[in-house]
Order: sequence, then C-alpha cells, then structure tokens
Amino acid sequence: MAISSIHETLLMYTKQKTSINAQLSDVMMNMVSASRKNADIQRQYNEKLQNLYYDPDYGFLVDSEKYQIIYDSYEEDHQFELSSLEAWESELELQKNNLETRLNEITSFENSWTKLLQQNVKNDFSYGGGGGS
Repeated sequence: MAISSIHETLLMYTKQKTSINAQLSDVMMNMVSASRKNADIQRQYNEKLQNLYYDPDYGFLVDSEKYQIIYDSYEEDHQFELSSLEAWESELELQKNNLETRLNEITSFENSWTKLLQQNVKNDFSYGGGGGS
C-alpha cells in the first residue's frame, strides 16, 4: 500500500515537472523572440540614422541644426523602445528563474520520494512483504 502511494506521489511530481518544463520552454522562446526584436530595433535605428545623415534636406552636411534635432528625436524614441524591451526581458528572466527554482524544488522532492520508495521495496523484500510480523 505504501509503495503505491509513493508511486502516485512520484507521478504527481512528474506531471508537475512536465508542466513547468512546458512553461519554461515558452519563456525561453519568448526570450529568443525578445533578442531578435532587440536586434531588429537596433538595425532599424541604424538605418534611420544613416538615412538621416545623408538626407538631402536635413542631412548632417546640409543643415546640422535640424539634423541634430531630428537625431535627438530618433535617439529618444530608440531609448524608449529599448527600455520597453528591457522591461519585458527582465520579466522573462524573472519568470525563468522562478520556474527553474520550482523545478529544482520538485526534483528534490522527487528524489526524496524515490529514495523512500527504494527503501520500502528493500524492506518489503527483506521481510517477505509481510512487514516482518
């Protein structure tokens, strides 16, 4: 009877680990997506600056004052986008850490129950399954 209860507990931990691993996979995919988005934002920003620099009306060599105003506006927008993205990445990192912590706890519990199961099987075998009475 005790062995079957331990098996049920171990199955419950396996189910929890599976669920957490699925959540962890989703978070990791979102982290990859955030990195890709960061690279895209940087690429777009660099293209805008390059286009601005050579713009025939507001380019650096044509009108440096207007260029600087537009450049500052681009920089401000870029920093805002990056800060939003960094907030999302920080949230994802926190979720990842929480899930990994839960996974480690469950693995630790699972290991304890596995040892208990092994001890019960050993005791049943040693005492002929009758509990030694």
